[in-house]
Amino acid sequence: MAITIACLHTAESNAPLFDTVAAALPGGALRLTHKIRADLLREPTPEVLAEAAMLLRDLAWHADAVLLTCSTIGAAAEQAQDSPRPVLRADGALAEAATRAGGVVHVLYAAPTTREPTRRLFEAAARAHEAKLVMHMVHGAWGLFQAGETRAYLGRIAAAAEGLEGRVVLAQASMAPAAGLMPGHPPLTVPGIGVMAAARAAVQARKAG
Repeated sequence: MAITIACLHTAESNAPLFDTVAAALPGGALRLTHKIRADLLREPTPEVLAEAAMLLRDLAWHADAVLLTCSTIGAAAEQAQDSPRPVLRADGALAEAATRAGGVVHVLYAAPTTREPTRRLFEAAARAHEAKLVMHMVHGAWGLFQAGETRAYLGRIAAAAEGLEGRVVLAQASMAPAAGLMPGHPPLTVPGIGVMAAARAAVQARKAG
């Protein structure tokens, strides 16, 4: 029986990135559903986080696991842990994977609103694994994304990663396609790691229930 993961996005263009990961798995083992709420991509005030947490709880009634794909409002997943199914933040799985082996971890982000949520998340993971964290804002990239200039957006991200020594992480889901421009130093990205983490949580919940 296929596993259903409900994804909450704040950018419609992110949904296909997660579908691509699911489609690559054998036998149609994973089915994704998508809820798009672009209006939630703003400063993560208590009111915004509470609204997002309510949505996550609702999605949990109709799926085996729920994946919040927006790093800006990632803290809403923590507020929704009383849901009937596992609720995960995709960048949380990314932070764990990026820091687990220690060493130097370069975290690239583009949206100004995600700076603090991303920093707090990755700093906690880095402390737990004794990794060294370096944050990099990709200046000018977010304006390109908002203007629909996707190719320029991804190119700006790839250029910002050039010459970085250590593990490179693209902290926002929208940044993931830039990995295709970085064959010499493949970065860790949100969709692949987030989807697999949600699938594992769903399987574990089924076994426990």
